[in-house]
Amino acid sequence: MKGLSAVALITFLMSTAAFASNPACEAQATEKKLAGAAKTSFTKKCEKDAVDTATKACNDQATEKKLAGAAKSSFTKKCVKDATMPAPK
Repeated sequence: MKGLSAVALITFLMSTAAFASNPACEAQATEKKLAGAAKTSFTKKCEKDAVDTATKACNDQATEKKLAGAAKSSFTKKCVKDATMPAPK
């Protein structure tokens, strides 16, 4: 149960960081010619979906590596961040 709570916390923290701006989601919104509230809603859902997908993939990788506890949490946090945040310029 503690592991599930840690994953939920990490997911929440990463999702708020990921909402800063995902260029892929912004591009999709632009392609769809969305503006205002529709664009905001679309972008927010797109970014949440990206974080959810990354979290699942990272958890699977952590399981394959047989990580547990703090090592799993740290790995998952870094993995999700790397997968969802744009590379620095």
